[in-house]
Amino acid sequence: MIVRKLEEMAARTVEGATWKSRRLLLRGDGMGFSMHDTVLYAGTRTEMHYKHHLEAVYCIEGRARIFEVRTGKVHEIEPGTLYALDEHDHHVLEAVTDFRCVCVFNPPLVGPETHGPDGAYPLLEED
Repeated sequence: MIVRKLEEMAARTVEGATWKSRRLLLRGDGMGFSMHDTVLYAGTRTEMHYKHHLEAVYCIEGRARIFEVRTGKVHEIEPGTLYALDEHDHHVLEAVTDFRCVCVFNPPLVGPETHGPDGAYPLLEED
């Protein structure tokens, strides 16, 4: 059994210019997915395009807008909203307020990944 507390995640925290991600579960934990507690900062825009991963996101605090690059659709995200990038969707997330969410990735992240210039996380082969 794995039991962890958010306040113990300092060593598993990765930060970008517009976000920070506490990596709760990673590939090395053997669950078949990774789980993250992520905050995107108010007033920021983050372009993402997970070419190697599928992601599901559940908002637990704050408000954001997600822009689907391919279709131009805009979705308002608030607490209690889930969105799933089931087609490796290229998107832009605009945090209206500090936006906190729980994210799940498949395949699971190893741990140190950050967004590359194309908005994707690399597919790392080794833990």
